[in-house]
Amino acid sequence: MNRASAGVQARTGRPSSPQRTASRPRAAAAAPSFLAIAGPTAVGKTALALAAARELGGEIVSMDSRQAYRGMDVGTAKPTPGERALVAHHGLDVRDPGERYGAGQFGRDARGWIADVRSRGQVAVLAGGTGLFLRALTHPVFEEPASARRGRGRLESVLGRMPSAELARWTRALDRERAELAVAGGRQRMLRTVAVALLTGRPLSWWHRNGPPSAEPLRACVCLVEAPSTVLRRRIDDRVLAMVEQGFAEEVAGLLQAGRRPSDPGMSALGYREMADHVEGRIALDEAVARIQQATWRYARRQRTWFRHQLGEGPHLVVDGTAPLPLQLEAVAEAWRSRAGRA
Repeated sequence: MNRASAGVQARTGRPSSPQRTASRPRAAAAAPSFLAIAGPTAVGKTALALAAARELGGEIVSMDSRQAYRGMDVGTAKPTPGERALVAHHGLDVRDPGERYGAGQFGRDARGWIADVRSRGQVAVLAGGTGLFLRALTHPVFEEPASARRGRGRLESVLGRMPSAELARWTRALDRERAELAVAGGRQRMLRTVAVALLTGRPLSWWHRNGPPSAEPLRACVCLVEAPSTVLRRRIDDRVLAMVEQGFAEEVAGLLQAGRRPSDPGMSALGYREMADHVEGRIALDEAVARIQQATWRYARRQRTWFRHQLGEGPHLVVDGTAPLPLQLEAVAEAWRSRAGRA
């Protein structure tokens, strides 16, 4: 394959050493436990993951924090019934929108799914754009102190009545190091940051650095799909329009009629609160679409920044999301086979 034409590049995050010789071979890297296809929203991960799973004999584990919620299919771009019929999927529809589903729980669930897939001789293909879910496997989150586990739910329900601006002020006061990330991540992330600091006497950023890991890290073969900003922005705008045509407003109306509230954890997914504003008559459909497109673009930019910074620590493959799908697939399959075949 002509890798230059496919726009595929291996990144190691560290320079190679010219002093290595045959008499001092580098120790073989352990085989990866799973293949991860990551990247910003609308970059083309779903199609590539489906192709990779079919090529390699695999099953897909969703690495999308909002596709875990039942009844939220259109607005989260959840794989269609036809796509699920082609390849087995895990991690979809495992929570109701009123429940929380964070990286720690995903890490525990995903380890079980990965082990189950591998026990059948299949390849676990993790696909999605929630970087913290990937990191929960490769860099497990700390074991939360018992005091925090016991009291978090009650405290967060009280803190949840705060206006967002006040919650952001508490976040900045209690954890300056994590404040920017937490505020950008929305109310749920701010709630956890504040609650852990109040319940343990130490900021959440301290626990991330010093807390004992909840599990052993898993090795991954990571493929990061990227596309130029102009292409990604156009795909995002087109995707939002397609969601409207597929019944996004009707989906949100059904959720509201079923008793879901815009403040529910699942309803913090991109577009749901904006569409709820339209369904309940506060804004016109055109305004809701424009807001969703803008919010999704901002989120995609944050995803790109996160992946570039976090994946710079170790080897991964960068795949041009504008290249023909067969070329993308060839590069991903080659990366997996070469790394999985190591002793």
